[in-house]
Amino acid sequence: MKRIGYARVSTNGQDAERQVTDLLAAGVRRDDLYTDRGASGARASRPEFDQALAALEEGDTLVVTTLDRLGRSTANMLSLAVELRGRGVNLNVLNLGGGTVDTVTPMGGMTFTVMAALAQMELDIKRERITDSVSKRRAVGKDLGGRRAQFTDSQIRNARRLIDGGQSGTQVAKDLGMSRATMYRRMAQIEAREWIESQAD
Repeated sequence: MKRIGYARVSTNGQDAERQVTDLLAAGVRRDDLYTDRGASGARASRPEFDQALAALEEGDTLVVTTLDRLGRSTANMLSLAVELRGRGVNLNVLNLGGGTVDTVTPMGGMTFTVMAALAQMELDIKRERITDSVSKRRAVGKDLGGRRAQFTDSQIRNARRLIDGGQSGTQVAKDLGMSRATMYRRMAQIEAREWIESQAD
């Protein structure tokens, strides 16, 4: 099981050496270290990052110094974390809220679950705003355009069972008619909600 390190600086003039030093100290081999220079977190294409993701196999760990190295958008960062979890890949953030978070540990897994729950809450708020907007548009007779398919929790849980049974996540998502990233994000949201409900009992 490898530890794959990723460092990023937004401009060519910035120095990634501090990140590199921290990643090496965290057990990442220099041969397993990928660094993007002059690459914004908002950019869709980051060559070294893409190579780091491609190098990860089940049981490996992606190591970054801070969560924002993965991207600028909270939603995108959480989506990536969920996708990694679906692939059986761990995520180790060396400095998150002043401490280290590693999803391979129970505490790290719980932190990730809470993060996913917060993302779900943010999604619910956005959905409520959209629903309100749609209601207002419908009330004045405006065209709403096409509607996206909705997937039930039961369908997502069944997808998880299929993957746990050995089926390819990509194929299950394709059969379901949704993107792989969206499917894994929904799985994490359901797990987070169930965990929070279990703690309330």
